Amino acid sequence: MKKKLSERKRKWIERTVANDRSYKLFLYNRFFTFLGSALLQLAAFIFFMFLIVYHSQYAVVFQLLMFALQAVFLLYILNKFPRPSCKMGWILLIVLLPFFGVPWYLFNGMVQPTRKMRKKLARAKEENQRKIKETYGETPSQTVENRADAISAYLSNYADYPTFAGGEVTYYKAGEEMFPDMLSALEKAEKFVLLEYFIIAHGKMWSEIRKILLEKAAQGVQIRIIYDDFGCIKTLPPRYERYLEMLSENIKCVTFNDVIPMFALRMNNRDHRKILVIDGKVAFTGGINIADEYIAEKQRFGYWKDTGVRVKGDAVSSFTRMFMDMWNAFSKEKEDVTKYLLPYAGTHQLDKKPLRILPYDNSPLTEPNVAEAVYADMINRAQKYVWIFTPYLVLDEYMRATLCAAAMRGVDVRIVTPAIPDKKIVYRMTRANYGVLMQAGVKIYEYTPGFIHAKNMLCDGESAVVGTINLDYRSLYHHFENAVYFSGCEAVKDVERDCNEVFALSRLCTEKDMRKTWLGKFIDAILRVFETLL
Repeated sequence: MKKKLSERKRKWIERTVANDRSYKLFLYNRFFTFLGSALLQLAAFIFFMFLIVYHSQYAVVFQLLMFALQAVFLLYILNKFPRPSCKMGWILLIVLLPFFGVPWYLFNGMVQPTRKMRKKLARAKEENQRKIKETYGETPSQTVENRADAISAYLSNYADYPTFAGGEVTYYKAGEEMFPDMLSALEKAEKFVLLEYFIIAHGKMWSEIRKILLEKAAQGVQIRIIYDDFGCIKTLPPRYERYLEMLSENIKCVTFNDVIPMFALRMNNRDHRKILVIDGKVAFTGGINIADEYIAEKQRFGYWKDTGVRVKGDAVSSFTRMFMDMWNAFSKEKEDVTKYLLPYAGTHQLDKKPLRILPYDNSPLTEPNVAEAVYADMINRAQKYVWIFTPYLVLDEYMRATLCAAAMRGVDVRIVTPAIPDKKIVYRMTRANYGVLMQAGVKIYEYTPGFIHAKNMLCDGESAVVGTINLDYRSLYHHFENAVYFSGCEAVKDVERDCNEVFALSRLCTEKDMRKTWLGKFIDAILRVFETLL
């Protein structure tokens, strides 16, 4: 059981949340305290090793030990990492700068979850799957009859997520369009609300959601909340989960992968998912976090363009499963997943209708990678066009080659990225990928009104994916993500209309735009080598 907050602590959290100025001041102090502590430890380790090697009578011995340590790490990286681009970056860093490269690898290079995290997740998922199969039976095997069924078969047979041939998908081209429907669905909650987000930030969006959650909790509705501790390090006070639980006995909360200011402070394996489930009847997902810039209440980097979807019907059960896998892995109070699932209406038995709804998640636990496989399959099977929205374009050699091959065989490949960046270094890395893609015929657009945070892929006007998965290395391989694949419904046409509107507002990049000085080309070349490390 979590230790109950003292009355003094509760009042302090309430004051900091209510007073935006002191709230932000404290949060930034917390962020820089953690960051400063971690960097100080890293610098101290490097300085200590430097003194030992160059100012000690045992310098030769320690140098030999360092060379041996280098060799061990290099052998580990060569055999552990499945992707050459990631191997190359770490090998170069450790060989050229061993006193920096080795500790930085320990700090930020362990791309797989810890053994403890892996065991917890595997145990929770296995137990949930057992209970679901006992209650609802085995997931029917999928046969491949068309393009949609190919992805369905893969996700059913490998990732164990069923495809549904019934239900409803609604596409939202902006967060401010989806938010009223989120509130409306929350107000209708009768049994439970499951809420999992990378970022929850104080402001209008969270205030209105929290108000409804408290009202529903008072009526006996069970509220379960998961948020990523690193994602909220600058937006929520510490122990905020205890504060929420203190407000009602029907509210339970888990912070994912708590930030610790030591080498355990890693950017990898964050919970980047966005899931809202109400009563097992309706679910929302997409790129939209719970923060005011996502609903146009606050302007950051110009207009913040994001997208989302609402799913109704049997497919909601997959979102419930995703949430409960995470919940039962990291909460001390385990839940019976079957209590949060509604009986299937039979739409997982596929028929001849074109509609397919397929929610799925992506995890650093799985290899081969689920998100990469879905994106690559859509690109490889495209006959006319593939249109993509992504805020970051940081690719490994496989995804880069897949996009180039599609363009070279005549597919109209278009990628929309932001014209106004939120992270300048990542923006520079994104633009460093333009040249190779454009030479192969890929069209790159930059969204001129501001920052596009949407994560969409549209294929031939027949199928689409909307979710949390950026077309970048970190999102594809390091984080926990989720998305929904859908085809044969009006929502696909809505995605297509939105794409055409975005193209009209965006700037098509040309070779002239990409001209750089020799220094710029040199910097981009370095970034391309190390882009998968950051």
